[in-house]
Amino acid sequence: AGMQSALFLAVRHGGRMERGGRRRSEPEEADKGRMKRTIIKDWKTRLSYFLQNSSNSNKRKSKKAGKHRNYFRPSPEEAQLWSEAFDELLANKYGLAAFRAFLKSEFCEENIEFWLACEDFKKTKSPQKLTSKAKKIYNDFIEKEAPKEINIDFQTKNMIAQNIQEATHTCFSAAQKRVYSLMENNSYPRFLESEFYQELCKKTPISRAAQGT
Repeated sequence: AGMQSALFLAVRHGGRMERGGRRRSEPEEADKGRMKRTIIKDWKTRLSYFLQNSSNSNKRKSKKAGKHRNYFRPSPEEAQLWSEAFDELLANKYGLAAFRAFLKSEFCEENIEFWLACEDFKKTKSPQKLTSKAKKIYNDFIEKEAPKEINIDFQTKNMIAQNIQEATHTCFSAAQKRVYSLMENNSYPRFLESEFYQELCKKTPISRAAQGT
């Protein structure tokens, strides 16, 4: 976020210079280009982290087998699909990692982490695991002062606190819906407008390395 505000200031500064009737000088244009490259480089660093840590199933395979297979940069056509529906973005491994990197830059990554924890929770078969996972999700995301506390209303929090005593697969349904719609209505449109997403939709790669990481 600091980068973006710095970029905003740089642009503002450029605007003031122009009031005197002069064209923006070339060094300023170069600074702006450098700033843009820095923002994108930060993005790529975060993105590669989320890609490498996104799937437990990959960790079970040997280190070399398919490590980069799922991490190729998507084609512009594939990236454009993500703008058609929020679910399209979440269903794509690279898209999900890119969205997480974006939320991290906006300091609200707890929303997608909670959503992913709920998706995992719903697939849990064993009742014992269900209860222990429910308590962990509650401690991490729901209770007051939780390390990744999500922004949901008091009533929903109370209901979850009661439900996790005898956990069922629907414990977090209301909260997950709320967080999903929060992301779909706020972060998702901003992600689609971000420098990084726009670059992915262009025909030319961000850098010479066309792969994601």
